[in-house]
Amino acid sequence: MQSVVDNISSDEENHKFEVPRRAVLSPPDVKKWEQSNAYQDILGFLTAMNTAVKGKKLSAECPVSPVTAALLKMLDTISQWIDEIPPIDQPQRYGNKSFREFYSKLKENGEDLLRETLPEEFHVAVPEVVVYLIESVGNSTRIDYGTGHELSFILFLTCLFKIEALKQEDSVAVVTQIFHRYIALSHKLQMTYKMEPAGSQGVWSLDDYQFIPFIWGSSQLQMHPKISPEMFCNEKIVNDNADEFMFLACIKFILSVKTGPFAEHSNQLWNISGVQSWTKINQGLIKMYKAEVLHKFPVVQHILFGTILSISPTTQITFHPPGTEMSST
Repeated sequence: MQSVVDNISSDEENHKFEVPRRAVLSPPDVKKWEQSNAYQDILGFLTAMNTAVKGKKLSAECPVSPVTAALLKMLDTISQWIDEIPPIDQPQRYGNKSFREFYSKLKENGEDLLRETLPEEFHVAVPEVVVYLIESVGNSTRIDYGTGHELSFILFLTCLFKIEALKQEDSVAVVTQIFHRYIALSHKLQMTYKMEPAGSQGVWSLDDYQFIPFIWGSSQLQMHPKISPEMFCNEKIVNDNADEFMFLACIKFILSVKTGPFAEHSNQLWNISGVQSWTKINQGLIKMYKAEVLHKFPVVQHILFGTILSISPTTQITFHPPGTEMSST
């Protein structure tokens, strides 16, 4: 895939990073988004990572580059900020206002934190990239979190691949370590600050907050010799294997926060348990993600576009992590 940083190094005067901004302002703009370079990059990133972790446990050995290690440290620092800003006592059950203080801290310190994380050669891109990191923790006005915020972290990771801070050999660790650590962070935010689910369809949604870990988690479980789809509703199976598979880790989290029959509080997931194979589940979830997230105006209206993830019409080049061959679709 095209490298923005390579363009800068060869012709520095001609490339200027910019703070991303909205471009999907009304429902008709969704078509422009679906035909954009950014859409192709994001969908390509999702499928590339999906392939990278096929059949792999969270504990699978993989290269951990200095940038990967630094990103994990960055997420741990953000997690520590949650500890330093505890929820306040308030009459409202949901939406603890301390989240706004946490959000302000991230917004004020995000650029410095990302500069500490990335090698100096990438610092020129920080003002553009950091916006996606900040948006990935939730909305400070509504104090809610949903698939759009999770998508923002996907945009953040995609940017890091596009500027070549992350490379092809980082792919497995990006999912099993960085993204898995981000999901733990998002769960911590949701529980600490009692964040509302953003745009949730309740019992008819896949999950109140997340989607991507079910996709990549089902890829992990493909070809598993013992755990078949109907078994993920078994609490013992979940508890015994949640540390190795993101899909089951998410089920464990749901079981910890919801009561009653699984078929009632998580009907969509219950229906998925009847699908024949993890491969079919994985394929179905990708289609569902496109339909319910990537093609829905209420979600994509919040996507921000810049010079790395561009709203300009696609040239039909699919995402390939740096170090792989590009191919046309």
